[in-house]
Amino acid sequence: FYYYSGTWTQPERKRSYKMFKRGTFKDATAAGPPGSVRVRTGSIQMEMEQASVQRHGFNEALSETISLHRRPPEARHPECFGEKYSEILPSASVVICFHEEPWSTLMRTVHSVLDTSPRQYLQEVLLVDDLSQNRSYVSGLDGVRLIHSTRRLGVGGCRTMAAAKAKGQVLVFMDSHCECHEGWLEPLLERVSQDRSRVVSPVMDVIDWQTFQYNATQWPVRGVFDWRLDFYWELNPPSPALGGGVLAIDRNFFQSVGAYDPGMLLWGAEQIELSIRVWSCGGSMEVVPCSRVAHLSRHHLPYIFPDQEMLRRNKIRVADIWMDAYKKIYYRRDTLSESPNIAERLRLKRSLGCRNFHWFLSTVYPQLYVPQDKPLVQFHSSVLLLQLYNVGTGNCADYSQMCVEAVQQAGLLQSKTGEVHKPNAGGLYLKQCTRHPRQQWHFEQLVAPKGN
Repeated sequence: FYYYSGTWTQPERKRSYKMFKRGTFKDATAAGPPGSVRVRTGSIQMEMEQASVQRHGFNEALSETISLHRRPPEARHPECFGEKYSEILPSASVVICFHEEPWSTLMRTVHSVLDTSPRQYLQEVLLVDDLSQNRSYVSGLDGVRLIHSTRRLGVGGCRTMAAAKAKGQVLVFMDSHCECHEGWLEPLLERVSQDRSRVVSPVMDVIDWQTFQYNATQWPVRGVFDWRLDFYWELNPPSPALGGGVLAIDRNFFQSVGAYDPGMLLWGAEQIELSIRVWSCGGSMEVVPCSRVAHLSRHHLPYIFPDQEMLRRNKIRVADIWMDAYKKIYYRRDTLSESPNIAERLRLKRSLGCRNFHWFLSTVYPQLYVPQDKPLVQFHSSVLLLQLYNVGTGNCADYSQMCVEAVQQAGLLQSKTGEVHKPNAGGLYLKQCTRHPRQQWHFEQLVAPKGN
């Protein structure tokens, strides 16, 4: 093997933690030279890495060669270094739920939190094992508690269970494959302390699933979603929605607003549901630019869920509870015959005096275009929406929105980022005009004679 010298740096050891897992490292501090990622070559190693990607969704074989104490390179905006934070900040419980998470990424997450969080603010790290088969994870870590669930809870259920046992004033929910930048915690606690109904997230940088290289996210960003209830990031906070990778929320506010919806299945759309509920029921959300955490992106989800329609069922539950009459827009894009039992959450919605979805669209997320029912001209399996287009402004004459509307049942989709595509087919695309007669349009303005 050989060493690849990257931009990562390894801090000086403050103490030695002992980790135990069958067949792997005995000492968490022994993982190669500082500032390096160790990469092995050869057919055997390649086979090991391919097998680990298939099993975990990322290169776990490479992860085991990387220090548990490495730190991301500095990516904060220069103005962040002049920020001053209160010396009296609320205490934090960092909640890390995991299910069959590889030891190296889980322990790197834990050590990253311990190494970068001021001890006067870090109340504890709560590790919650969501029914993993291998339960030999941690031994002798100060400030870390390990909780086991007796049944599979999923993301929301696992975090809600941990919240009930947490001691910190602020809950920081974190995925089990993250690496924290220096100074990530204080900006989050500062913003929550200024408004206990404010839910915040750091800027989420990306760790590559194959190479474990760090990629900084463009600053600043906010979380949004579309009419298919898919989540993604775009520029400019405050944020209509936050991703679930790292989330900080006041513990009392979290409980009062209904925690995570217990009716949501194991995984999917829980961050959309919480985001709409927080905004509609008196809270707010934002991405804090001076807080940064790197999140490991997976090549694929390694889990096999018993219900293959789980994500769709969760989205339908969100639509039925929170989107009011606007849910018909979602149903035009995704349908399922079975309706969820939402009576309890509707009672919560009424008891909290939550605003309706029209308020959310007009106040929180006015940039989300609300599709209109318009006549369609169909050509085989594709659909065109015929409207007058202004080549100077780039807008349609009757709607100041893009001319191609996403119509699920017709098979033509346009994403929020402007990409037009046909699902499950490779033949639909946009290209520059070739001046072919079929691409040319002729417009004649008809003027009625005056005086008639």
